Amino acid sequence: RNRRGELDLSVVMVISNHPDLAEQVRAFGVPFLYVPATRENRAEAEQRLLELLRGNVDLVVLARYMQILTPEFLDAVGCPLINIHHSFLPAFIGAAPYRRAKERGVKLVGATAHYVTGDLDEGPIIEQDVVRVDHRHSVGDLVRLGADVERLVLSRAVLWHCE
Repeated sequence: RNRRGELDLSVVMVISNHPDLAEQVRAFGVPFLYVPATRENRAEAEQRLLELLRGNVDLVVLARYMQILTPEFLDAVGCPLINIHHSFLPAFIGAAPYRRAKERGVKLVGATAHYVTGDLDEGPIIEQDVVRVDHRHSVGDLVRLGADVERLVLSRAVLWHCE
């Protein structure tokens, strides 16, 4: 969306705790930095993130970063953070939310974008949307539809923040 002129911003870097998307990111001419982050190395990972971010960005967008950020990190980063996640919270916390949602017969798959605060997934909501599903959709369909709505919601949230 940025490259097509739909988001008026500069993507200065992608920092990931997953190395698998490096080549896809580099194809956009954006630096890709891999910082492994786990519960066990949280302090070191957050320190490295702060070194990379501080003074270089006005906004951090979290996607697929499945780690809880500490209050110390949030105080030190010096800019807002936006998070995106499926809308099954708090009903389907943890692993395999789409499988569990399918088993329960959900009829809506959605996403929520919100500002990150010290209260996990409870920051001010920026945007939400849903897609209707039914019994004919497989778990794979739900995952794909969820990813689509997450992309849309995240891009709207970033656009509105920048505006």
